[in-house]
Amino acid sequence: MVDGVRTAVFEYGPEDGPAIVFVHGFRGDHHGLEPVAAHLPGFRVLVPDLPGFGSSDALPHATIDAYAAWLRAFVAAEAPALGGRRPAVLGHSFGSIVVAHAAAQASDGTVLEADRIILVNPIATPALAGANTFGSLLALGYYRAAAALPERAGLAVLGAPPIVRGMSVFMAKTRDKALLRWIHDQHDRYFSRYASRQSVLEAFDASIRHTVGEVAGRIAQPVQLIAADRDDITPLAHQHRLRALFPDARLAVLTGVGHLVHYEQPAQAARVIRRFLAEPAATDGS
Repeated sequence: MVDGVRTAVFEYGPEDGPAIVFVHGFRGDHHGLEPVAAHLPGFRVLVPDLPGFGSSDALPHATIDAYAAWLRAFVAAEAPALGGRRPAVLGHSFGSIVVAHAAAQASDGTVLEADRIILVNPIATPALAGANTFGSLLALGYYRAAAALPERAGLAVLGAPPIVRGMSVFMAKTRDKALLRWIHDQHDRYFSRYASRQSVLEAFDASIRHTVGEVAGRIAQPVQLIAADRDDITPLAHQHRLRALFPDARLAVLTGVGHLVHYEQPAQAARVIRRFLAEPAATDGS
């Protein structure tokens, strides 16, 4: 149990390795970040299923503040500081929003007990005001239709294979046919595992209402952004603007890839992560 929510967590690597907590994106679960974890030998990587997704129970009400509070509690309980070193925390896509809001100090003074923050394909642009406004409006209509239908019909719409495949095709950029088949299979298997219709609809609402940028200035930890030059969700120009909002951030840009860095270029992302975590502690400002 984490913050009152039964949470499934999956652990990779040695128990005594430096800890990194991974937070997956919207509609995914821990499987999506396994390829990155596989390229981080020697690290203890903990990947929970976000509340309401995979094998975790849902939050009572899935607001961004509730997700942030849950993540702070998860890190404190599952990845406490060892030898004076606190874990790093990584978020992909919607997970980047959750991590950023958790890292920004809460109104009650609670903080995320992490030394460094890594945001992969971070959401820098409001969904309805970005370069892909038309696509966002289509998604909004889709989720509103799923909400308006009776429960059984709404669930069928949310998990409809053609819709899931369409999302996968839109995000994938690789020309490697074998890799593309694997990505589609991953989405077919794991993109519709959620606790209830309410949990996925509330998570979608949180994902389009919030961005990383709205709290970037309140994040004290060093931040590594990992962006992609073909990301249709957040254009590269907006990632450069996002970097400037943090007190201490650096930006790595991966080429030839879009919003699925974790599937298409996990080894490249892992190299950036290792390099960032190897920076001297003096850069932490501590």
